[in-house]
Amino acid sequence: MPKKIRVTILDDHQITVDGYFYRLGQHPDLEIVDSLRFGEQLGPSLENHPTDVLLLDFSVPISPDNPNLYPTLTEVPRLLQIYPNLVVLMISMFAERSIIRAVMEAGASGYILKDDSDAIQDLPNVILSVADGGIYLSERAGQRYQKGVDRNDSNLTRRQLEVLLLCAAFPGSKTAELAQKMCVSNSTVRNLLSGAYLKLNAHTRAGALQKARELGLLTSDSPTIPRN
Repeated sequence: MPKKIRVTILDDHQITVDGYFYRLGQHPDLEIVDSLRFGEQLGPSLENHPTDVLLLDFSVPISPDNPNLYPTLTEVPRLLQIYPNLVVLMISMFAERSIIRAVMEAGASGYILKDDSDAIQDLPNVILSVADGGIYLSERAGQRYQKGVDRNDSNLTRRQLEVLLLCAAFPGSKTAELAQKMCVSNSTVRNLLSGAYLKLNAHTRAGALQKARELGLLTSDSPTIPRN
């Protein structure tokens, strides 16, 4: 008997998760091994529930006590180092080009927009395809991924967006703390933040995060970050 593809779901919207269980639960080649609401649950879950494909929402909170955005761009490469055979399929409401490109460059095998009804309806086959080594992008996500920079695009690099997401996820973090999370030097973090400030036309961390929110790169309800 062929081995089933084991799927873990990380999404904090119960109605979305219920839809995934409905579409995937009856498929003979798929098995949902765990369903999570918070980013901090993901590491222990993967350790205890071997997973082939991770369905990951870009905007899940870190924990019940920390509602800030889970630093996906930092965590995905780290998890893929630990679990090199893991396949990450991002399913998100964010359609911004910078996010799509950063997610794919971080190592994801696909990016589905939540309003792509065709892809959602065909989700079992999409999962089977990426589990077999394929790449899948929603049509609009693919168009955004390929297009050039427009006036509404910050043109942040993946690492610049990553450090901003960490700043939003862990308010008040010092440069050394950010560097430790990213496994880089303090000077690298300072350079990444400086480059992000320039591209966002901002002079402080708070200003850069506010501009990133205005561009749709961060959730609008993230708390204000103190000035450093």
